[in-house]
Amino acid sequence: MTDPWGLGTRAPGSVLLVGYGKLGARLGERLLAQGAAVTAIRRSAETGPIATIQVDLRHPLERPLPAVDSVVITLPPSTEGPSVYPTALYGLAEALPSLPSRVVFVSSTRVFEGRPGERPLTERDAPEVSSERGGDLVEGEQLAMELLGARIVRPAGIYGPGRDFLIRRVREGAPVDHTRRTNRIHETDLVRLLEAMLRADSAPPVIHAVDREPVLLGEVVTHIASRLGAEPPPHLDPEVGGGTVLDGSLLHEFLGDLEYPTFRAGYDEMIAAL
Repeated sequence: MTDPWGLGTRAPGSVLLVGYGKLGARLGERLLAQGAAVTAIRRSAETGPIATIQVDLRHPLERPLPAVDSVVITLPPSTEGPSVYPTALYGLAEALPSLPSRVVFVSSTRVFEGRPGERPLTERDAPEVSSERGGDLVEGEQLAMELLGARIVRPAGIYGPGRDFLIRRVREGAPVDHTRRTNRIHETDLVRLLEAMLRADSAPPVIHAVDREPVLLGEVVTHIASRLGAEPPPHLDPEVGGGTVLDGSLLHEFLGDLEYPTFRAGYDEMIAAL
């Protein structure tokens, strides 16, 4: 079978991680273990296996950055105040001595928050937002493409070890909107996707990181409750529903089988480890 993407034919080379939260750390450690040279931009100077450049990207960069082959940007949108993306992305573009051959910008399926409905949304559908944070993400995508030629990865709700928000909600018996449509991706599969985006000769320009089963939130929390031996959490009053359905066909064509193809596989493993 032919491989239109050329997976595994590009070496990541020297990699700059812009943002070093949980996702960046897992990707960096994975690349480092495979022999890549990895450097992370972060606000705090900390020792560890990954070389660090201490920079606060909310302010203009005062020194040039080293030349690198690949960049992965995992900056979340600001929760308050002005968007981080214009300053950070213009600063990166000016501080890099040359344009890296591969740049990946991690956005979010939140860019579709203004398009609720049951029709599956693909990478060809235009984003539509209903919040300032969603608008910041769309702006970040556009700037990353214009300034750095970035490929865009849009994860749905990320879960996995240490990302157990729904498990805690069920244990607390907190009300949940059972009628809301949701999409999820296990952190392990998201890290695999980011690595594949660096290693593909021709990576997709935009890709949705979602597993194989869009589902109502009520089904997810009811499954979690059954595994915990608990009662399903009560329904939010009133329930407002909404949410989107994301088409993951391109992801599965590009990456192949997921390690956690549905929420059941991922949450069952997490609960078994408790």
